[in-house]
Amino acid sequence: MLDLTNKWALVTGASRGIGREIALFMAKQGVNVVVHSRELEHTSSLVKEIEELGVQAFSVAAELSDEQQVKQMIAFVSSKVTIDILFNNAGVQPKKQTNYWGVAVDDYLSTYRVNVIAPMLLIEGFLPKMLEQNFGRIINTTSGIKNQPEQGAYAASKGALDKLTKDLVNQLATKDVAINLADPGWVRTDLGGADAHHEVGSVIPGMVLGAFVEKGVSGEWISAQKFAGKSLDEALSLLEREYEKKQ
Repeated sequence: MLDLTNKWALVTGASRGIGREIALFMAKQGVNVVVHSRELEHTSSLVKEIEELGVQAFSVAAELSDEQQVKQMIAFVSSKVTIDILFNNAGVQPKKQTNYWGVAVDDYLSTYRVNVIAPMLLIEGFLPKMLEQNFGRIINTTSGIKNQPEQGAYAASKGALDKLTKDLVNQLATKDVAINLADPGWVRTDLGGADAHHEVGSVIPGMVLGAFVEKGVSGEWISAQKFAGKSLDEALSLLEREYEKKQ
C-alpha cells in the first residue's frame, strides 16, 4: 500500500456525509487535508477534528456552480500547498422530473456546472503539478443511477463525468498519476435521502481506494459497497486482483 503520509488531499463537499467520511479517513492515514464547502464555517469543526489526528488541515469555500469562485479557490489552495490527491466528491441532484420527455434546461445547466464543469476545472488546476512531480491521484465520485428518466439531469451529468475520466486515462499512462471513478451506492445522506439502502460509514474504504492504488491502476469504476466492512489492505488487494484479471 502506498505511504501517503504528509501528502495533501483536497476533498470537495467535505462538510458532511461522504465528503466528511473521506476527509477523516485520509487524515487517519497521515494525509493533510484541504476541506471544501460553500461556507468556511461549515467545515470549522472538521478542521479541528482533523488537526487533533496530528495532521494539517484548512478550509476553503466556493460555490461550485460559479466558475470564478472555483478558479479563485484553485489559486488560493495552490498558493499554500501542492495537491497530491483530488477528491471530486461534491455534487447536486435536482428534484425528480415528472415530464420525462421534457427538457428541464435549468436543471441540466445547474447540475452540469457542479457535477461536470467544476471537476473539470479542478483537474485542470491541479493536474499539471501532479504531472510535473510524477505523482497524483484523482477520484471522481460517480453514480450507478441509470435508466431513470426522472433523474435525467443527474444521470447525464454523471455519465459526462465518467466519459471525462475515461478519456484522461491514456493521457496519464506514462506518469504515476491515476484517475478513477468511485460510486458510493445509495447512501443515507442529505442527497441520498432517508430511504437509501446504506449508512454513510459504509462508503469507507471503497471511496478512498483510488488514492492508494499503485501506478497504472487507472480508469476503474470502484463500487464502494463492494468493499464495505473490509480493511484498507483487504480492499486494495481485491481491487488490484480484479484489475490484473482485466489486463
